[in-house]
Amino acid sequence: MAITAEPSDKPGSLWSRRPQFLTTSLLIYAALVFWAFVSLFPIYWTITTSFKTAVNVTQGHLIPFVDFTPDWRGWRSLGLSPDTILTPSTVRDEFLRRFFNSIVASAGASFLAVLIGSLAAYGLSRFTYKFLWMANKDISFFFLSQLILPPVVLAMPFLVLYKNLLLLDTLIGLILVYTLMVLPIVIWIMRDQFDTIPVELEQAALMDGCSIWGAYLRIVLPIALPGMVAAFILSVILCWNEYFFAALLTSSNAKTLPVMVASQTGSQGINWWSMAAIATAAIMPLVLVGIFLERYIVKGLTAGAVK
Repeated sequence: MAITAEPSDKPGSLWSRRPQFLTTSLLIYAALVFWAFVSLFPIYWTITTSFKTAVNVTQGHLIPFVDFTPDWRGWRSLGLSPDTILTPSTVRDEFLRRFFNSIVASAGASFLAVLIGSLAAYGLSRFTYKFLWMANKDISFFFLSQLILPPVVLAMPFLVLYKNLLLLDTLIGLILVYTLMVLPIVIWIMRDQFDTIPVELEQAALMDGCSIWGAYLRIVLPIALPGMVAAFILSVILCWNEYFFAALLTSSNAKTLPVMVASQTGSQGINWWSMAAIATAAIMPLVLVGIFLERYIVKGLTAGAVK
């Protein structure tokens, strides 16, 4: 005798709740699509504006080949259009120099912050400290609280300090201030990573003859590597987008791309097409990082939740 299961229409059954479930899912997906549109529209506007002329910008045309015909004017102003890419261009040389400065400052500061921050986080995770009334958790929160401090408060001290140390308009000075800027985030991420690693692994390594540094380098770091990669990528993104200190502490030699984007203003107004072209070239590396390294970022930031 075959036994068949028929859908039940009783209140509380799965089939009776299906319309409500579908409605809830539809609303959630609609909200997500709307939020994705809101988040991605500035990027779309920036990219399309780099192919507009002044008339199209002022009239608010949005859809290429429908509202306006794309033009290479913005990219031509940088020497990056198809008809100028092979010819010498001082503007293109300046852009590439600012691009190189952004890479050096962001990568150098992120590497230094991860190097110092991982050591500080390991100490806060494995040892007990007492400084005045502050214990380990208070010290960790003190580091994180530095992000609340407005950068403008540090403008005068940094100007005076960098002038006396001859660090104004230098990449080394920019790397140092960027390191201080992202160091609290690195310490916070890495401390959570180290807290999830069992202390017994290091104790076993010490019993086998490893020193504290040996246990840290051979046992702890390989396990915490995803968190270090995530902290490094996040630091690069934050340093790449930083504008205040780059505009304050540089003048010509160490300028970065955000400063170059903001400089596209003159007596005749804002060159929207040039600004959009520079901004598009500036955000493309971050877009590529988000696309190809997303799994490493997620894996590093969620490693503490699954171990």
